Amino acid sequence: GFRARYVKEVDSQERTVKFYQEIYDKDNNLVQIHEKFLEDRGHKKLKR
Repeated sequence: GFRARYVKEVDSQERTVKFYQEIYDKDNNLVQIHEKFLEDRGHKKLKR
């Protein structure tokens, strides 16, 4: 199975500046990043 972690970055005024999802494989290796904000850029597969 896979595991997902959501990351939200905010500025000093607590406005969202970046929001993305990190996908980890069964061995806990980061394998994909899915940027969702400001623009949904889809999944970016990471090379091993």
